[in-house]
Amino acid sequence: MKIGVLGAGQLGRMLALSAYPLGHQMRFLALSEEDPSSLLGKTYINSNADVIKLFSDDSDVVTYESENTDVSIVKDVSKKSNVFPSERSLHLTQHRGREKELLCELNIPCAPYQIVNSVSELQNAIKSIGLPAILKTTRDGYDGKGQFHIKFESQIDEAWGHMSGNESILEGFVKFERELSLIAVRGLDGSLKYYPLVENTHHEGILRLTVAPAQNISKSLQKKAEGYMHSLINEIDHVGVLTIELFDSKDELIVNEIAPRVHNSGHWTIEGAQTSQFENHIRAITNSPLGETSIKHQFNAMINIIGEHGATQKVLETENAHLHLYDKEERQDRKLGHITITSNSFDALNKSIDSLKEYLP
Repeated sequence: MKIGVLGAGQLGRMLALSAYPLGHQMRFLALSEEDPSSLLGKTYINSNADVIKLFSDDSDVVTYESENTDVSIVKDVSKKSNVFPSERSLHLTQHRGREKELLCELNIPCAPYQIVNSVSELQNAIKSIGLPAILKTTRDGYDGKGQFHIKFESQIDEAWGHMSGNESILEGFVKFERELSLIAVRGLDGSLKYYPLVENTHHEGILRLTVAPAQNISKSLQKKAEGYMHSLINEIDHVGVLTIELFDSKDELIVNEIAPRVHNSGHWTIEGAQTSQFENHIRAITNSPLGETSIKHQFNAMINIIGEHGATQKVLETENAHLHLYDKEERQDRKLGHITITSNSFDALNKSIDSLKEYLP
């Protein structure tokens, strides 16, 4: 099939690398010819409606790599080609308020929240929710962008100024022991497979390290997370990969965010799982049987390469480490690539992580 991707970043790149062995062709609707995926398929530069029509006509099925994708483009593309995940998945997950409403409707625990559009509304929300709290823009914003951690009432004006007048959401601060995420994939026929819960470490809002599977996860906790996912993914009739980020708070799981796409915390699956998240997403949207999601190695990790490429030679010298670069120029806080590490010993895994600690904050 001819698979179109709205966007041409590193996620589109990894989707392409998984699609070609399955016999598919790739098309990309990109912002620039210099985007990471531009050399891996026929690329259309998104400049006007005519270009979008050409891209749509040239694609049998279309997917997207970001929840910040313009819904109007998805509507236009849908007139000519099937789009998975659907417009509904995108509409719900690109707005934090709608996302929280959905969680509450499904009785899935999330932080208390309130939408705010002014300083006075923020003051009232703080009276209701309390401090500390996190103020976020309802749209856009990722990797810690568009957020302000409010600890004291004296920060209210500064926090609202940080939002630049954009509609925002105040979320109550959740005390948690660690951050987890769960990735699942759902086929066109409703078949559903889960990957194991993984543990994530962030620094200044950017994911830096994932350990898979997360250690000391009871079967009941895994099942609880899968129950949340089952409710969500079926409610929105999602096709493809869906990710939920969670807080582990004394054996209670609280959902923080939903991503309707392949996810940074799932990059370990490229070498660590029987079928990577990228291949399974391709399988799902092309109506192919889903691949097994079981792990190939007992212990796995993923380290993000942020800002500078660093000592890549050291990565290549590290036993059971795999280097993935995205063909991007260095820039502060930019995701340039990632490293996956596989091992059948937790001590050996930690030793390899420690040997690459210059990549970690």
